[in-house]
Amino acid sequence: MADNSSLVGGQSLRRINERVIIVQILVMIFLCINLLLIMTFFKKECFYKTTRYILFAVTLLSDSFLLFMTNIMLIFNYFQLTMPVWFCIIISAVVILYFIVTPVTLTAMTLERYVAICMPLRHGELCSQSSTVNCILIIHALSSIPFIIVFSIFFGSASLSFYTQYRVCVAEIFILYRWQDDIRAGVYQVYFMLMCITIVFCYVKIMKVAKAASGEQRKSTWKGLRTVILHAFQLLLCLIQLWLPLIETAVLQISFKLFIFVRYINYIIFILAPRCLSPLIYGLRDETFVHALKSYDFFGLTKRNI
Repeated sequence: MADNSSLVGGQSLRRINERVIIVQILVMIFLCINLLLIMTFFKKECFYKTTRYILFAVTLLSDSFLLFMTNIMLIFNYFQLTMPVWFCIIISAVVILYFIVTPVTLTAMTLERYVAICMPLRHGELCSQSSTVNCILIIHALSSIPFIIVFSIFFGSASLSFYTQYRVCVAEIFILYRWQDDIRAGVYQVYFMLMCITIVFCYVKIMKVAKAASGEQRKSTWKGLRTVILHAFQLLLCLIQLWLPLIETAVLQISFKLFIFVRYINYIIFILAPRCLSPLIYGLRDETFVHALKSYDFFGLTKRNI
């Protein structure tokens, strides 16, 4: 991209360095927060024997891994560092997988609350430890479908020599034709719709139970309803990311510099922030989790007596 060589020189290089430094600071802060929440999860036996906490830990691990990998890719992207296409395929496949894992897991957490409130007699059976393990496997299987579709189409379109070329590792190198981008966007929109329908279904069902409940059951049900609303908010932040390829593709047609700027802003607002803030809000809202968090010092090394 000869016309854009100014991006790596003079004042533009200074701006890029400032952007990268800002991202590194944010990533370090967010990873530390997520690490603290993960350490807290492993402090109490009740957490890793309860479905909703296990699924919460899955989102934490998934988000932390995604933060780390996307940060590495961002650095490579900004400094135009290249790698073999075959290696970029492996990295991108893993990133796309965990890009989808969190929203799918949040949907599963919403379904768990639906079962707990609307089907309490079957909650123990449906949300046992073995069922949770199977649920995690299903989550990863469902989350792998987008990258399987994207790369299957790519493998059928790219020549063998393309895999040995050195390129900057960005998602656009796998889009050889415009129709491939349309299929990728279509897959993401199907996921978006299915997750939204699931959230709305659970909300309506729990709302009906909440209105019919009384006393302690009513209080518990409304708390579950608020949890579903929180999951919906978390999911909304994640699902907005599914629209980013559409926005960025449109911007790329206008200006490459604008594309770089929009991708940078999107990365901070819609990828970095939600991957830390929404789990933190969820963790601090749960009384049991907060109590466990307060029971240990910041680094989890010395137990405090509360």
